[in-house]
Amino acid sequence: MAEGAPGPVTGGAGRRAAVLGSPIAHSLSPVLHRAAYAAMGLDDWSYDAVECGEDGLAAVLEGLGPEWAGLSLTMPLKRVALGLVDTVSDLAVKVGGANTIVLRDGRRHGDNTDVHGIETALAEAGLKAPATALVLGGGATAASALAALARLGTREAVLAARTPERAAGAAGVGERFGLAVRVVKLDEAPAHLPAELVVSTLPGRAADAFAAPVAESGAAVFDVVYAPWPTALAVAVERAGGTVVGGFAMLLHQAVRQVALMTGRDDVPVEAMRAAGEAELARRA
Repeated sequence: MAEGAPGPVTGGAGRRAAVLGSPIAHSLSPVLHRAAYAAMGLDDWSYDAVECGEDGLAAVLEGLGPEWAGLSLTMPLKRVALGLVDTVSDLAVKVGGANTIVLRDGRRHGDNTDVHGIETALAEAGLKAPATALVLGGGATAASALAALARLGTREAVLAARTPERAAGAAGVGERFGLAVRVVKLDEAPAHLPAELVVSTLPGRAADAFAAPVAESGAAVFDVVYAPWPTALAVAVERAGGTVVGGFAMLLHQAVRQVALMTGRDDVPVEAMRAAGEAELARRA
């Protein structure tokens, strides 16, 4: 059943939350959420990281007590979560994945804050309505990116994927949001420049080969990688004078929305979370 978010938190102290996924050891989510709790005076709230694969999510959910406020979900749990909640937001249904489960009054509500994270990261950098976009990669993050672009006002996008047939799901998400999506092979991406915005959802250094043509095209770039940072793509575009948005901004703003959903409060301390996340990334570098 698709429904809106649950109401405000009620009840006692000692609330718990966690991020689940596999692998999970290097997740930045605990740093961000704990920074929020500290700044909000939620001294009796805790947030942990739990290794969990698809086959284990149902059992974890069944074992949660009333002290649990919510879960953040990373890969590979976002799709399977849709079938394990009592209600789910329309956005999560349309995107095809929930990265958030809010636990309230004995019920589980699934939601998606990835789209909000991308929207806010782009808007924060002044990229509020790119007319055209080239998206590299065809997985779940690409699907969220296409949804965010459509909601920002983009009308056309090219989706470049290693295996175009496997990118049909992501393209379908964009189309459900009213975006005209053309799917091409990844190595054909430079032929579809210039675009106002290039979004790379490729892992690690997989986008390095596109650094020069993207920089030369004058496009702005949103690269979902946040460590190691900067990527070759980001460096090339910055040197060419273009706008660059990194993956940390997306991670930050999706976490801000998660904190709001789990606590039922709207006074989430964005800058305290940003500072904590940047400090941790600097420590790891």
